[in-house]
Amino acid sequence: MSDLSKTIVPRSDQLNADDLITGPRTIRITEVVVKPGQEQPASIFFEGDNDKPYKPGLSMRRVIVRAWGLNHGTFAGRRMTLYRDDTVKFGGVAVGGIRISHMSDIEESITLPLSENRKTRKPFTVRPLAAERGLSGGKPNGEDTRTKLLRIAREKAALGHADLDAWLDKLSAQHRAVVDEIEAELRDRATDADDRPPPEDNDFHGFAPADEEVA
Repeated sequence: MSDLSKTIVPRSDQLNADDLITGPRTIRITEVVVKPGQEQPASIFFEGDNDKPYKPGLSMRRVIVRAWGLNHGTFAGRRMTLYRDDTVKFGGVAVGGIRISHMSDIEESITLPLSENRKTRKPFTVRPLAAERGLSGGKPNGEDTRTKLLRIAREKAALGHADLDAWLDKLSAQHRAVVDEIEAELRDRATDADDRPPPEDNDFHGFAPADEEVA
């Protein structure tokens, strides 16, 4: 399949917002290096980073400390989901930046106020990242639980917000955390579906996907 993603990778010594222009990415940390006094004092290396570590800004460092504590020596093996936030400003101009949406090793969502500018703060929430155990590993039908969850989520989103939300309400907290990783994509799909005019009865030959149970 033709893929332009490799042609738009920015040249840099670190992961940046443009690397996530095609969507969020969940990383597994291999090492954290801290060099106090530098403009970007923390470098988070991860599997497949190609020597381009994630260097979180001050706000995201505060999120990490709040969620995982001060001892970065314990972070290896933990995971986080990163996404591009187009609203992040630099010098008063929206240039885009990297935000953390989900983190492993937390029991519940964490919300804390982050500075939007010198005068205002805005609440920011990071959610639990579903444990991999039970959500990976092959099954006889070739589709693991995680893959199945995301497939069904996209099918429901293609029917509109009402169907999507009704299905989401039935999920367990663990399964909901998996689906939340692609929430922005699902909402876009649902909006597109809601904006489409209803088909004429005599022209409609499709069917809505039936509810499926997720192991």
